[in-house]
Amino acid sequence: MRLDKYLKVSRLIKRRPVANEACDAGRIKVNDKTAKASLSVKPGDIIEIAFGNKNVKVEVLSVQETYNKEEAKELFRYL
Repeated sequence: MRLDKYLKVSRLIKRRPVANEACDAGRIKVNDKTAKASLSVKPGDIIEIAFGNKNVKVEVLSVQETYNKEEAKELFRYL
């Protein structure tokens, strides 16, 4: 699954265009490398997101095309 879609489905970022902008601005890293929105995400990847002065680091546990709001938290684990 593409990184921008994963961020939306997992609800780490609420909208896909916002996820695209964050990738273009270089605020998202996957496995310590700056990532593009088209990067393919797989279980075990470590995603770091810079939200202003706050950094969020998560590990990808599962990749699903669709999830409801309650199950979205099962897609990743905070580090």
